[in-house]
Amino acid sequence: MKKIVVSLLCALPLLVCCDIYNNPVPNVRVDFVIYPNDVQYYRLNTYGGYEYITGGVSGIIVYRLDEWNFNAFDRACPYDWEEKESWLYVAPDGLRLIDSLCGSTFNILDGNPLGGPSKYPCRRYNTRFDGMRLRIYS
Repeated sequence: MKKIVVSLLCALPLLVCCDIYNNPVPNVRVDFVIYPNDVQYYRLNTYGGYEYITGGVSGIIVYRLDEWNFNAFDRACPYDWEEKESWLYVAPDGLRLIDSLCGSTFNILDGNPLGGPSKYPCRRYNTRFDGMRLRIYS
């Protein structure tokens, strides 16, 4: 009996995180570099700055957290990603992502849902910054 309980407790984290891997937004190949210090990406020069970039399923939102860290989320909403009129945009307060069609809201710091019909987080891409180049990849 003790072994069964221990096995179930070990499996619990896998059950809790499985929604992340079942995200309905397709996992497409993304691998490119931008230069945040370039005039083209001037909004990424400040903490909390963001840019909309081509790529992914419906475009990518790149958000600067601090000097060395960036987030990159697909603009496709996990709830209605197949709708052509649907895309995520940064709210005027700069702290949330909002879906233009269903109204789902997401935390811009981690992509987790805050409200609306979406129960899945935003599709997130990896980032690596070396001080000059920001690599965004899946």
